[in-house]
Amino acid sequence: MKQDHIRNFCIIAHIDHGKSTLADRLLQFTNTVAERDMQAQLLDSMDLERERGVTIKASAVRMQYTAIDGSQYEVNLIDTPGHVDFSYEVSRALQACEGAVLVVDASQGIEAQTLANLYLAMEQDLEIIPVINKIDLPAARPDEVSQEVENLIGIPAEDILRISAKQGIGIQDVLEAVVQRVPPPKGRTESPLRALVFDSHYDAYKGVVAYVRVVDGDLTPRSMLRLMATDARFEPVEIGTFSPSMRPVESLTVGEVGYVATGFKSVRECRVGDTITVAVGGAETPVPGYAQVKPMVFAGFYPTDNDDYGELRDALEKLQLNDASLIFEPETSQALNFGFRVGFLGLFHMEIIQERLEREYDLDILATAPSVEYEIVMRDGSHTTIDSPAFLPDPNTIEEVREPWMKILIYTPEEYIGALMDMVIKKRGEYVNMEYLDKTRVVITYKLPLSELIVDFYDRLKSITRGYASLDYSFDSYRAGNLVKLDILVNGDPVDALAIIVHQDDSYHKGQKLVSKLKDLIPRQMFAVPIQAAVGKKVISRADVKALRKDVLAKCYGGDVTRKKKLLEKQKKGKKRMKMIGAVEVPQEAFMALLSLDEE
Repeated sequence: MKQDHIRNFCIIAHIDHGKSTLADRLLQFTNTVAERDMQAQLLDSMDLERERGVTIKASAVRMQYTAIDGSQYEVNLIDTPGHVDFSYEVSRALQACEGAVLVVDASQGIEAQTLANLYLAMEQDLEIIPVINKIDLPAARPDEVSQEVENLIGIPAEDILRISAKQGIGIQDVLEAVVQRVPPPKGRTESPLRALVFDSHYDAYKGVVAYVRVVDGDLTPRSMLRLMATDARFEPVEIGTFSPSMRPVESLTVGEVGYVATGFKSVRECRVGDTITVAVGGAETPVPGYAQVKPMVFAGFYPTDNDDYGELRDALEKLQLNDASLIFEPETSQALNFGFRVGFLGLFHMEIIQERLEREYDLDILATAPSVEYEIVMRDGSHTTIDSPAFLPDPNTIEEVREPWMKILIYTPEEYIGALMDMVIKKRGEYVNMEYLDKTRVVITYKLPLSELIVDFYDRLKSITRGYASLDYSFDSYRAGNLVKLDILVNGDPVDALAIIVHQDDSYHKGQKLVSKLKDLIPRQMFAVPIQAAVGKKVISRADVKALRKDVLAKCYGGDVTRKKKLLEKQKKGKKRMKMIGAVEVPQEAFMALLSLDEE
């Protein structure tokens, strides 16, 4: 296909605005997929993606389209995830395109990820084609939403396409807009090969399969290739295109999107954002913008049965083959024995991984409450980072503890502004500014500690605003704070998996709430179990789980009171001995109690 007849575009939208449904209709309209093979959310291959209606993994597909004027076009669609946790993948996918179809729900209007992804697309200088979807819904407001979009990006409301992906209305108009408005790819065939890796997955037979967009030069299966960031060298097992299944081809030229089967056994050697070039006489400069994905949220994963430790390690290794952003390392806990400290991009990413481990690998997992990575400045001037409160050094050796702060954007109808501000201030948030999108909707910018954001912030945001508000966040900086470690002691023993790092001002009431919750969650034993919250050596709160008591006086009818006392004293001695050797089992709910401390 000639370079000026190639079009590369992606679809960007907030979650649940109809991105995957529109992709389905485009595949049907261009006859890329036979009618008998068609199914809803065709590009979402995981069961989890279908159930939740969320795209977790980016995917690409090549379509052949004959325009109204009779010209043949090769149209490459790159489907991107919508959730904020996967924004790095979205930014790489956008870099592989020249245009973006911005899908906005006709009933919900512009939301947080719509805007976040739109700004990403504008940074990459893409041609934006706004589309109002779901115009067939009874609650649709296409005129108002078109006006919102016009105010935002300046494209006249009458030029904005109105479609219904579900009913198949206006699908050809979208394809026509893509071939007319999206520029053909730039790039030179005679230059050395540069191909951007915008995603990858692991195949048992072909090794790591890199999804690539050829920026310059030609990609052929017989040349020795090199990845510029990791300096890994390989000879391609196979190259090809997606339609939407993998189809081998002889070569990929400038502007084309396809895949390279590398034969690597680990995704770490072929990271998203890297550039592929030829090993000898290759390009000097990589495609700009490569960055290593950094996990923001950490949690401990432990098998409920210690014998499953090996299976959990194998399962995590297999998941890591398909997800380079997942990192894990072994750790031990006094309460939970052997497990792993796992790093995630966000809370949603953690939820997905946990569910996949339980479903696909049939494992029972105990997950500790998520924590974040802290920077510790020691008195001797050295720096260290910790991702678990259990690893916090002795307070006497610490100069300061720095925690990650995020910049957050909240999109909300104006009637909820007061309640939202109140909530964010309680979470130690700092107000930055507020802008009106139109007469009724505002966007408020805050700075907030990540540790406050990952706990129950999103749930409370949704409940306060009845589901109308949406949220987007990005890393801001590390800041020093007056932070202390809150230890929880059960039966006199500190449970390392329940320790949390909190702000000094919040330590007392958080300790009190946590102790009260654990009192209800830890099952009663044959002996009284004290639960204490302590900062350093100082106990700041305590509650006792009452002992279960056997009625030893049942057989003692009549007679002197001393007989009863004797029996009760005997029972008391037995309880004392039992308490010395008795172990208290802490249930899973207790570890997750940290997530709902702020509920009133």
